[in-house]
Amino acid sequence: MASKKVHLGFLGAGWWATANHMPILTARDDVELTAVCRLGRKELEQVKEKFGFRFATEDAAELVNYPDLDAVVVSSPHTLHFEHARLALERGLHVMCEKPMCTRADHARELVRLANEKRLHLLVPYGWHYKPFIQEAKKWLDDGAIGTVQYALCHMASPIRDLLQHGHFQADKVSGQASDLMFSPDPKTWCDPQIAGGGYGHAQLSHSTGMLFWLTGLIPESVFAMMSAPGAKVDLYDALAVRFEGGAIGTISGAGTVPPLGAAQYQVDLRIFGTEGLLMLDCERARLELKRHDGRQEQWELAADAGNYSCDGPPHNFVDLVLGMTNVNWSPGEAAMRSVCLLDAAYRSAQSGKLEMV
Repeated sequence: MASKKVHLGFLGAGWWATANHMPILTARDDVELTAVCRLGRKELEQVKEKFGFRFATEDAAELVNYPDLDAVVVSSPHTLHFEHARLALERGLHVMCEKPMCTRADHARELVRLANEKRLHLLVPYGWHYKPFIQEAKKWLDDGAIGTVQYALCHMASPIRDLLQHGHFQADKVSGQASDLMFSPDPKTWCDPQIAGGGYGHAQLSHSTGMLFWLTGLIPESVFAMMSAPGAKVDLYDALAVRFEGGAIGTISGAGTVPPLGAAQYQVDLRIFGTEGLLMLDCERARLELKRHDGRQEQWELAADAGNYSCDGPPHNFVDLVLGMTNVNWSPGEAAMRSVCLLDAAYRSAQSGKLEMV
C-alpha cells in the first residue's frame, strides 16, 4: 500500500477541519481528499471546490460507502463523533477522530473495541503529543524514571470564555491562527449543552487528560467533581479528585477564562509523582524536568515557544500509519477512551454531588 495514495474522507468540514487538517493533508502527494460530508449545501460545495474533493454529500452513511476510501477524519460536533466514527470503523476504514473522541464512556469503549477487532488505526489529534519534549517525557516514564506513579496533578487553562459563554470567536486569540478562515465555529457546538455535551471538560480537558493517560498508562477508577458555569450554560471551571486503578490518586483542574492577551496562551501543567521521583512537564513555560530520590536530575533546555500548540503532527502520523510507513500512534484511541471515561464520570459527579465510579 506504500506505493498508493490514501483516499481520505471527511465527516464534518467546519472551522478546524478546513483551517488545519485539510490544508496539511492537501500538501501531501500521497493523499487524495476524496469525499466530504457536512450539512449545508452551499458550504459543502465551497469545501469541495476549494480542496478538490471528488464527491460531496450531506449524508454520513453515503460517505463511508463511497468506493475506494481508505480512511476517514471525523471532525463533526462532539456529540456526533461516536455515530460517525462507528460508521467508518464498521465499514473497515481507519479513523482519525477529533477530541473529545466522544462524550460517553460506553461509546468510547465501543470505538476502541471495534478498531481493535478490525485491526484499524484509531487516532485522536492531540497536537501536544507530537512535541519532542513531550515525547521525551513519554520515554522517561516508559523507562520507569519515576517508578510507580502514586500521584498526578494535571491542570489546563485556555482563553475561550467568550466561546463557551456566547459562541464569540477570535481565531487569533483562541487558536493563534489568522482570522481569514473559511468558517467560524458554530456557536451551538461550544456553548449549547445539548449539542456540545458539556463545556470546558469536553472542549479542552480532553487534551490534558488524554496526555496524562497516554504518558502514564493510568486507568481512572472513581472521581468526585465540582464544576461551575458563571455566566454560561456549560462549565467554565472544573475541579476533579480522582482515584486510579492500583491506588494512585490525582487532581485534575480546568479553567476556560485565561485573558486573551496577545498570542493564545494555554496552560498545560502536569506533575507526576512516583516511588522513585518526580516529573514536571509544562507547556506554557516550556519545561521538562526530572528529579529522583537517588539524586539524579535532568532538565531539557527549551525555547520559550517550544510548548505552543500546533496540530500538524497528528494528520501526518495518521496518514503514515495508514500507508504502513510507521507503526507508532502517538495519540491512540486507548488514551482518548480513558479521557472520555473519566469526563463522563466527572459530569455525572458534578450533577449528583457524589463520588462516581468510572
